[in-house]
Amino acid sequence: MSQEGYQSASADTSLNTHETQRTNPRKTPIQILHEYGTKNGNLPVYVMEKAEGEAHQPHFVFSVTIGEVGCTGIEQCRSREVDETHLQSCEGQGPSKKAAKHQAAEAALNILQIDAGKVNVPVKSESNGVVAETNNQPNSVGILQELALQRGWRLPEYTVLMEAGPPHKREFTVTCRMESLSEKAVGNSKKGAKKAAAEKMVSKLQSLSGCSEITWTPKPSVRFENLRNSSAENISSMRRNPLSIPNTDYIQMMLELSKEQGFEVTYFDIDELTVNGQYQCLAELSTSPVTVCHGTGISCSNAHNDAAHSALQYIKIMASTK
Repeated sequence: MSQEGYQSASADTSLNTHETQRTNPRKTPIQILHEYGTKNGNLPVYVMEKAEGEAHQPHFVFSVTIGEVGCTGIEQCRSREVDETHLQSCEGQGPSKKAAKHQAAEAALNILQIDAGKVNVPVKSESNGVVAETNNQPNSVGILQELALQRGWRLPEYTVLMEAGPPHKREFTVTCRMESLSEKAVGNSKKGAKKAAAEKMVSKLQSLSGCSEITWTPKPSVRFENLRNSSAENISSMRRNPLSIPNTDYIQMMLELSKEQGFEVTYFDIDELTVNGQYQCLAELSTSPVTVCHGTGISCSNAHNDAAHSALQYIKIMASTK
């Protein structure tokens, strides 16, 4: 979609959503869409399509699907009914993940023509195990959504890492993030790759639990106050020594620090090259609040190393500030 088309779609969608929010001002488009999905048994699933820009000015693009429903921009479906063969995911973009998801949810609400005042959420009983299967077919995407809601985890996040192949035989690589865990899968559609990644994540959770009933519990997020008060070897060494020594393996340094302090590090490659033709990467740390740092380099590994360097510099500042 062109920038002009996107701006027009965003403006039209905002008018529609703002009207519903006047009747229910406490609910955001994300909440309203989630309630609609809960009522209809198909929770919305958000996929991060792009993450680009500099660390101080990032830009995210998210799509959202709800069951088989989706759209491009604010395209209206024939007779106000969903024609799956003509629909793609609703997209939104913004300077933060939340803002991009917000716009994607607005676009979906506009297509579905949901009246926020008529959204009724049924009371659901909680379960400590895996959510029930539908028609004896496991819905791994739904299982992960339900687990997150039941246990107060962050909702699973799907990211399109790569698209490859000719138009008639596209291949998509999607990663699924669940708290500190991540799984990657490939499919001939975004939906297929997303489902496969979710299935792998469910299998990992069951493996970590030691049984089919998921009992795994994520580690609590590491707060910066803990880092400031820590006198462990790696973080103490980082406080004393400069982070500007040539040919340093910052990825390994970050790995050792993360193991010592108990947080996870995930690297996300950005498909788009910089204006200078360099690779780009984001390093995400499961601290509280979450830390995301940008890196560039002449190769993917160099970009990872640069992102790790930036993240270490940030932690050094935060861990030294009293």
